[in-house]
Amino acid sequence: MKDPHNHAKVGYSMIAVAASLAVIGIMALFMADDVLYADNLQRDSTFHFNECKANDFKTEGCEKYWDRINNQISGIYVDLDE
Repeated sequence: MKDPHNHAKVGYSMIAVAASLAVIGIMALFMADDVLYADNLQRDSTFHFNECKANDFKTEGCEKYWDRINNQISGIYVDLDE
């Protein structure tokens, strides 16, 4: 059986992979002004939820949690009619 000699194709594939990784790295350098953006977003959301929970979900902005409370899964029961 004849050896197919795919060395050129493998070499081009390796160049393409290296180039794509380099592009990803360059994009990360220029786009990553706030590397903790997702972490800060989650902390702010958690803080807002805890503030709403402390005020029985009756303050302004806490309406978005009303469909997720008062059930067995959440374990949070609040009388929203007051």
